Amino acid sequence: MSGSDLTIFTNGKIFTSNVSMPEADAMAVQDGRVVWIGRGQDLPFSLTSRPSRTVDLKGRRAIPGFVDAHMHPVMLADLRKQITAMPPKIRSIEDLVRAIRSQRQQQGPGQWIEGWGYDEQGLAEKRSPNRYDLDRGCADAPVSIMRTCAHIRCVNSMALKLAGIDRNTPDPPGGEIERDASGEPTGILKENARNLLAPLLPIASEEQKVANLLELGELLTSQGITAICDMGNLDASDNYPIYMAAAEKGFRQKTGIYYMWDFFADDPAFTLPAERMDRNRQIFAAGLKLIGDGSISGRTAWMDRPYKGSDDDRGICVCSDALMESAIDFCKKNRCQLSMHAMGSRAIRRMIDRACLETPWTREDIPYVRIEHVTEPSEESIRKAASHGIAFVTQPIFLYAESASYVANLGAERTKQTYPFPRLLNAGVLTGFSTDAPATFWAVPSDPFPGLALSVTRRAADGTDCGAQNRVAIADALRLYTVGSARAAGFPNAGMLAPGYAADFAVLSDDILAVPSEAIHSIRVIRTYIGGECVYSR
Repeated sequence: MSGSDLTIFTNGKIFTSNVSMPEADAMAVQDGRVVWIGRGQDLPFSLTSRPSRTVDLKGRRAIPGFVDAHMHPVMLADLRKQITAMPPKIRSIEDLVRAIRSQRQQQGPGQWIEGWGYDEQGLAEKRSPNRYDLDRGCADAPVSIMRTCAHIRCVNSMALKLAGIDRNTPDPPGGEIERDASGEPTGILKENARNLLAPLLPIASEEQKVANLLELGELLTSQGITAICDMGNLDASDNYPIYMAAAEKGFRQKTGIYYMWDFFADDPAFTLPAERMDRNRQIFAAGLKLIGDGSISGRTAWMDRPYKGSDDDRGICVCSDALMESAIDFCKKNRCQLSMHAMGSRAIRRMIDRACLETPWTREDIPYVRIEHVTEPSEESIRKAASHGIAFVTQPIFLYAESASYVANLGAERTKQTYPFPRLLNAGVLTGFSTDAPATFWAVPSDPFPGLALSVTRRAADGTDCGAQNRVAIADALRLYTVGSARAAGFPNAGMLAPGYAADFAVLSDDILAVPSEAIHSIRVIRTYIGGECVYSR
């Protein structure tokens, strides 16, 4: 099909994400965009009289392509080649030790062994692995296993030695080197302490990263994901060239790239060229990312109330005032978006209160600030975000996959109050859904359907009641995962099937608006279209 051909899609159950016209059964597409949508019987003669091809959707449900507004695709693409420290393969520390030992047998001494994804509540021992566990798997090569939240690393003794970390090493600002009762490091490095390993970790070649990203792109299209945001790396590498090279070789997702400010704030030469920030391009630079605190499952999110079982453990404030101010200055000067990671109520309040002091510096259709995760926001923070046009990008899959950690760290009743989706919608906060993949305790972390299932049922994968009062209707959940995410991230003309919008959509195995809510997680994509072109077919 050439780009100028007219294609008529008929006989579908099309959910548009457009509140003005939620449903349609036919759609006309030209030059990659929707030119008309509605009831087939109303198709204008000006279109039916023109040469075109027709695609019969055969009564299937079609929805706008998912927009995953917060993930780490380059990281995920690389991590898929490492040890996956989660079910179904790894359910205990002993399983992990065996996997490390097996990896060591496949490679020579001294070569890094890396893994990702563990959650202590998902391990039989109900604790984090430590240096001594990892030493049993391998003592003659450095080992690093990243926790599911990506805010904590567990490393073995050789890795500690290579990094120069011992009992006399001070905690870095915004980080913690966990120590045992005698003062010796346990190998667990929290928040900014995990960055002490960054200069030592092996880096894949650009060619390998491009190949990994292309492979991931195929997975994303099979999941109906047509646009993504890359929220930065755990080092100072630049993902933009990786995406550009991958796009030349067939990577299809529209991509907004954010730069982790921790790694660039002290570089006076760092800049975002104007041509990179053109949001009409497939790949564009969107702005900066700040980390304000940690994670609930890792007990490092910065809270007003202490974690369960403690009187004073309220998590960690990761971002200094100086770092925040320099990020705001950069974004104002460059008129780009600022993303602020804030899970705990105290971190959320801090970020929103500071952002509210500013006049928006981006275009009217792009939120100048977006807050990531927003697990436990106060009513005041919600109200301020709504009144100042600050967007929230949140991840329902966290509760779906990590409910055991939430209940262990917050308690059952407090867990039910987290991620208050109806309150956000009722207050008018611009909200989008995402996965934060790979920082999710789920074997296929980019899959949109588990998150949709949680938002509609408020039941976790293990059956945990996560608070029925905070569930939303499936139509609202779909809008949050499509047009809501697109607007929060500033994707132009995306996330909705309406005239002038990109013809990016997915055809589903089942009617997601009609199946029982408990069956949503098992729905699959059977075809994905980007720009009106079928890029995936099951």
